[in-house]
This record gives sequence, structure tokens and C-alpha cells, in this order.
Amino acid sequence: MTGYAALRREIGQVALAVELKSVNSRFLDIQFRLPEELRPVEPALRELLTSAMSRGKVECRMAIESVAGAAPRLAINETLLAALAQADRKIREALPEAQPLRVGEVLHWPGVLANDEAGAEALHEESTALVKAAVAEFAATRAREGDKLKAMILERIERMHTRLAQLQSHVPDAIAAYQEKLAARLREVLATSDEERIRHEIALFGVKIDIAEELSRLGAHLDEVRRVLAAGGAAGKRLDFLMQELNREANTLGSKSVSKELSDTSLDFKLLIEQMREQIQNIE
Repeated sequence: MTGYAALRREIGQVALAVELKSVNSRFLDIQFRLPEELRPVEPALRELLTSAMSRGKVECRMAIESVAGAAPRLAINETLLAALAQADRKIREALPEAQPLRVGEVLHWPGVLANDEAGAEALHEESTALVKAAVAEFAATRAREGDKLKAMILERIERMHTRLAQLQSHVPDAIAAYQEKLAARLREVLATSDEERIRHEIALFGVKIDIAEELSRLGAHLDEVRRVLAAGGAAGKRLDFLMQELNREANTLGSKSVSKELSDTSLDFKLLIEQMREQIQNIE
């Protein structure tokens, strides 16, 4: 499901910034946008995000920024400097005419100067802590969205339950009226007074148009949606499956319709189911 979180934390002379955002996806797809200094910590961050969510296309973007007004502090790599000095002495002992290393050359030697705004280890620790905090905020925003989606789905479920109760009381009269109409047509077509045969034909057709089983399954699926929503947790896949089952029963209901009211109810059911299904794609 969709979500967003952004945090920033100062560490000495620099600041770490993290941004988490996700869009809908049936599976979990995590992408990172990290500066080179934080590449070593990517596996730990991936494990952290994987443990916190199971669906969605997630992007984790981090940046290292300079703190406004902070003067950079430079540190000298003492070990490397000593090694360069020793190498310089040995070279000039072997080659007396060789020029000694100049200060500018030493300062430009790779690794002699280190920007000490934040050590690598401190950056890695702080980046992990910052992402943990962002995940907590991220989860809170998704939870608020989830509550809204839950309320919407429950409202649709209540509407379907109400229509289902109305339909159950209407079905016997609708079937009886249709059977009477069918009997009249059979008398005309068969041109016979064989009531036994007419009743037999009507009984066979009555079995085909009986929707009691569909109504029962619809009620059971609606109750299961309520139960899943009440249980909480990762429910997206289960709810998606239930929407498929509800839609199947609504289609069967429409195909067995013997009245306009049954047909209209089937169409209303499918509309409500589709509204729920679209939103359930946002649920983890």
C-alpha cells in the first residue's frame, strides 16, 4: 500500500536525510538510492525493510548533506603520512639528487587528507538508526490509511448484507411468480392438460434457478471479510481472494435471475465488490 516518510538528522558537521515512499504492488520490490559512503550498509537496510513490510514497490533514498554554517574539519592520516616520510627518506638516500616531497604533493596524495565530518562507522550506525525511525513513521502513515480503507470496506459489506437480507425475503415470491408464468406458457405450448408433466418440468427448472446456495455463500464470504478485517495484520491477499469469490457468486446470481430485482441486486453487488477490490490492492 502507499506510504511516505522523511527524516533528517545531524551528525557532527553533516546531516543524514532519508526518504521512504511506496506505491501499490502485489509483491515486495525494494529499491535503494544511496550515496557511495552508505553502500556497505545496504544489505542491513534491505533486511530491515523486508522485516517491516511484505507488499509494495518501496524506494529508500538517502543523502549526506553539509550542515549550513559548519566549517569542515580535515584530519590527516598519520599512518600514511609516516609511510610517505619514510619512503621519501629512503629514496633520497638512494638518490641524493632527488627532490624531497613538497607539502602540496603530500596534501594531494590519495588518502592523506580525510574529511572527518563523520566517520564511516558512525555514518553506518546512524543511517541504520535513522531508517528504523523512518520505518516507524512510515508504518504509522500506512496504518492511518489502512483504517480509512477498513472503514470503507466495512461500509460496503454492510450495504451488501442489507441487500442480501432484502433479497432472501423476496426470492420465494419471485420464484413462485416465475413458476406460475412458466406454467401458463407450458400449457400454451404443450396444449395439454397433463398437470403432472407440467409440474415435473417446473420442478426441474426450479432446481436450476434455485439461488439459496449462492445466497448462503455470499453471506459466508461477507462474514469472512469482516473477520479478516477485525483480525488485522497482513490481509491483502486474503481479502483479494474473497473479492474473487464474492464476484463469482454475484455473477451466478445474475445468471439465475428470475426477476428484475434479482438482476439489479446482482449488478449492485458487482459494483460494490469492484469498489472494494480496487482499494484492497492498496492493502498489504
